[in-house]
Amino acid sequence: MTDQQILHKQLWNIANELRGKMGADEFRDYILGFIFYKYLSDKAVKFANELLDGEGITFTELDDSNPEHQRYITEIAKNSIAEVGFSLTPNQLFHTISERGKQGSFILDDLDKTLKAIERSTLGTDSEEDFAKLFEDLDLNSSKLGNSANDRNELVVKVLNHLDGIDFDLTNTEKDVLGDAYEYLIAQFASGAGKKAGEFYTPQPVSTLLARLVTLGKDRLKSVYDPTCGSGSLLLRVKRQVKNVDRIFGQEMNRTTYNLARMNMILHDVHFATFDIKQEDTLTRPQHLEHRFEAVVANPPFSANWSADPNLLQDPRFTGYGKLAPKTKADMAFVQHMYYQLEEHGIMAVVLPHGVLFRGSSERVIRQYLIENLNAIDTIIGLPANMFYGAAIPTCVLVLKKNRKHDDILFIDASNDFEKQKTQNVLLPEHIDKIMQAVNKRESIAKYAEVVPFSQIEENDFNLNIPRYVDTFEAEEEIDLVKTSEKLTALSLEAEQTDKVLAGYCVELGIVSPFNGRK
Repeated sequence: MTDQQILHKQLWNIANELRGKMGADEFRDYILGFIFYKYLSDKAVKFANELLDGEGITFTELDDSNPEHQRYITEIAKNSIAEVGFSLTPNQLFHTISERGKQGSFILDDLDKTLKAIERSTLGTDSEEDFAKLFEDLDLNSSKLGNSANDRNELVVKVLNHLDGIDFDLTNTEKDVLGDAYEYLIAQFASGAGKKAGEFYTPQPVSTLLARLVTLGKDRLKSVYDPTCGSGSLLLRVKRQVKNVDRIFGQEMNRTTYNLARMNMILHDVHFATFDIKQEDTLTRPQHLEHRFEAVVANPPFSANWSADPNLLQDPRFTGYGKLAPKTKADMAFVQHMYYQLEEHGIMAVVLPHGVLFRGSSERVIRQYLIENLNAIDTIIGLPANMFYGAAIPTCVLVLKKNRKHDDILFIDASNDFEKQKTQNVLLPEHIDKIMQAVNKRESIAKYAEVVPFSQIEENDFNLNIPRYVDTFEAEEEIDLVKTSEKLTALSLEAEQTDKVLAGYCVELGIVSPFNGRK
C-alpha cells in the first residue's frame, strides 16, 4: 500500500467516526471542514517558521500572552494575510486546540471562536470574499454531533486527535498529497450521496476527459470557467492538465457546495488572488458576464428547471436564437450561457443528457442556430450509461468552439467502452485515450467515429442523435438452412437408434419399453 493510499484510508476511517451520527452529506461537511482547518494551521506554521528562520524561535514556541513575542506574532500576521490570505495565532493552531482537548478540556467554544477568527482575519483584505463564512456549515452545537455538549465535545476531540496525528506533508512540492486525499474523500462521499452527488462532484474519468478536450495542444491557459462548479473538482482537473492556469472562475448555486469549492481551491494551493468563485444561480444571476474565457467546462444538473422568463430573450446570452430552452429542461440554456462566455478562439466541453441531441421544439431551433448561424458545435461524444452517481442515463459531451474552420461535426460513439466497477460504469485511461485520438485525427473510424457534413445534418432536420451518423450495427451470422436441415435429419436418425438400444435393455429387464410406438 502506498503512502497516498494509507493517507486515504486513515482519513476515511476518521470520517467514519462521524458516520453513525449523521447522513453522508452532513458528516462530509464536518470532516472536510476539520481537515481544511488543519491544513490552514499547518500552512500558517510553515509560513511563520520561514519568516522566523534565524530568529532562534519557532512559531509554536511563541506565547500570545508574552509581550516580547507579540512583535513577532503581529508581524507574522501582517505578512501571512498578504501572502496566504489569512492569519492564525499560536493559541489558535489546530495542534494547540487538539492537545487541550486531549488533556480533558472543553474545546468547542475555543474551536468555534478560532474558525470565526480565521474569517475575521481577512476582513478588508483582498482575500475577504474567499474566506467569508467559509466555516458556516460546521455547527458545533448541532445535536447530530451528540445529545449533550459533553458528548459533542468528546466526539470532536476524538476526530481532531486522529487528524492531529497525520502528517499532511506540506513540504512535499512534488506531489499534492493532501489535495489528492481531499479529492478521494469527496469522491467517497459522492458514492454514498445518491442523487445529491451530482450537485457537487463529477466522476474523475469524466473530469479528465473534459480537461483533456479543452486543453488539447496547450500547456497553459489564460483562464478557465465552470458555471456550475460544484466542489471545484472539474476546474482543478483542468489546472492539473496543463503547466499553469492564470485565472480560475466558477459559480455555484448551493451555499454549502460553494463553501466546499472555495476550501478545495485553497487546499490545492491555488492562491486566493488567482481564483474567483461566486455563489448565485448562473442562468438568472450570472456573476462573471463581463469576462470571456479561454476554456469553459461544466457538468450542469441534468434537465433542471429554470425560469425561462421571456424577458431573457433580450439577454445577450440568448438573444438571436429566437427561443429559450424549455422551463423543465435547462440543458440548452447552459450551453448558450457557456458559449457566450467563450473568448474568440475559446473551447468548451459540457456533459449533457442525450435528449439535447434530438428533442424538438425550442431545443431543435437552438441546435439549428448553433450549427447554421454560429458554426459552434465541433464534436459530439456519446458516453456509457450509469457513469454518474444517482443518474443511470447515458450522457454525451458537446464540444463547442468559436471561429471554427470546419463545416462538419465529428460524432464519436464511446458508449460501449467502459469497465464495470461495483455499481458504476467507469472510463479507463485507455478509453479516454481512444476518444482523444479520434478527436485529434478527426476522421471516420468504422463503428466508432464519423465526420458528418452540415448537408447531411440538415437532411436529418438538425437531429444530432449519434446512431443516425455512427453505424454500430453488427450483422448476425447468416444461417445455412440446407446444412441446418441436414443436421436435424442426422440427429433424428441418431435418436431412433438410441431408442432401439434402450428398448432392448427394457426387454432384458422384463419391463414395458416407453419407446414402443414412438416415431
